Amino acid sequence: MAYSTSAPPRLIGDSLGTTSPNIWMYASTDAATAVRVSGYFTNGYNLGMRAGDLVISVKTDASPVSLQLHVVNVSGTTVDLSDGLAVTATNTD
Repeated sequence: MAYSTSAPPRLIGDSLGTTSPNIWMYASTDAATAVRVSGYFTNGYNLGMRAGDLVISVKTDASPVSLQLHVVNVSGTTVDLSDGLAVTATNTD
């Protein structure tokens, strides 16, 4: 599934003008390897994504749900996410 501007990432932590990063949440059935590609978020810069912001991407059709933490890089107005750090949901009980 390709990115759709009708289901954009949501700003969940606003730094309110400080130097702290903003935090974004994005849920999709797309794999992290697709989400992290430069230009995937076609309107990311217009939404307010800036270099150093954090994006939590959730792959909603995985079992258990798969979560990645990415850092935003920006070239001009093109948003590019870092490869990401996987957070696993292992439950052994």
